[in-house]
Amino acid sequence: MTQITKETTLDKILEYPGAEKTLGKYKLPCLGCPFAKMEMQSLKIGDVCKMYGIDIDSLLKSLNKKK
Repeated sequence: MTQITKETTLDKILEYPGAEKTLGKYKLPCLGCPFAKMEMQSLKIGDVCKMYGIDIDSLLKSLNKKK
Protein backbone atom coordinates (compact mmCIF):
# COMPACT_ATOMS: atom_id res chain seq x y z
CA MET A 1 0.00 0.00 0.00
CA THR A 2 0.97 3.58 -0.52
CA GLN A 3 2.62 5.48 2.30
CA ILE A 4 0.50 8.24 3.85
CA THR A 5 2.35 11.58 3.61
CA LYS A 6 1.68 15.25 4.37
CA GLU A 7 0.25 15.53 0.85
CA THR A 8 -2.30 12.72 1.26
CA THR A 9 -5.89 13.93 1.26
CA LEU A 10 -8.34 13.09 4.01
CA ASP A 11 -10.62 11.12 1.70
CA LYS A 12 -7.73 8.78 0.81
CA ILE A 13 -6.66 8.40 4.45
CA LEU A 14 -10.19 7.49 5.51
CA GLU A 15 -10.15 4.55 3.07
CA TYR A 16 -7.77 2.75 5.45
CA PRO A 17 -9.30 0.63 8.23
CA GLY A 18 -8.84 2.28 11.63
CA ALA A 19 -7.77 5.64 10.19
CA GLU A 20 -10.82 7.50 11.48
CA LYS A 21 -10.15 6.24 15.01
CA THR A 22 -6.49 7.30 14.80
CA LEU A 23 -7.44 10.76 13.50
CA GLY A 24 -9.94 11.06 16.33
CA LYS A 25 -7.23 10.35 18.91
CA TYR A 26 -5.36 13.35 17.55
CA LYS A 27 -8.53 15.45 17.87
CA LEU A 28 -8.68 16.23 14.16
CA PRO A 29 -11.69 18.60 13.98
CA CYS A 30 -12.40 17.92 10.30
CA LEU A 31 -14.06 14.58 11.03
CA GLY A 32 -17.12 16.26 12.52
CA CYS A 33 -17.19 19.38 10.35
CA PRO A 34 -19.96 19.44 7.73
CA PHE A 35 -17.93 21.72 5.46
CA ALA A 36 -14.88 19.45 5.59
CA LYS A 37 -16.98 16.48 4.52
CA MET A 38 -17.59 18.30 1.22
CA GLU A 39 -13.87 19.11 0.81
CA MET A 40 -12.18 15.90 1.99
CA GLN A 41 -10.81 15.18 -1.49
CA SER A 42 -8.83 18.44 -1.43
CA LEU A 43 -7.84 18.69 2.25
CA LYS A 44 -4.23 17.55 2.67
CA ILE A 45 -3.41 16.12 6.09
CA GLY A 46 -0.28 18.27 6.36
CA ASP A 47 -2.27 21.48 5.84
CA VAL A 48 -4.95 20.45 8.33
CA CYS A 49 -2.36 19.60 10.98
CA LYS A 50 -0.63 22.94 10.44
CA MET A 51 -3.94 24.82 10.84
CA TYR A 52 -4.80 23.07 14.10
CA GLY A 53 -1.35 22.61 15.64
CA ILE A 54 -1.37 18.81 15.40
CA ASP A 55 2.01 17.02 15.39
CA ILE A 56 2.09 15.78 11.78
CA ASP A 57 5.12 13.52 12.24
CA SER A 58 3.53 11.65 15.14
CA LEU A 59 0.20 11.39 13.32
CA LEU A 60 1.80 10.06 10.13
CA LYS A 61 3.76 7.50 12.14
CA SER A 62 0.53 6.30 13.78
CA LEU A 63 -1.41 6.21 10.52
CA ASN A 64 1.30 4.32 8.63
CA LYS A 65 1.59 1.74 11.44
CA LYS A 66 -2.11 0.92 11.05
CA LYS A 67 -1.82 0.01 7.39
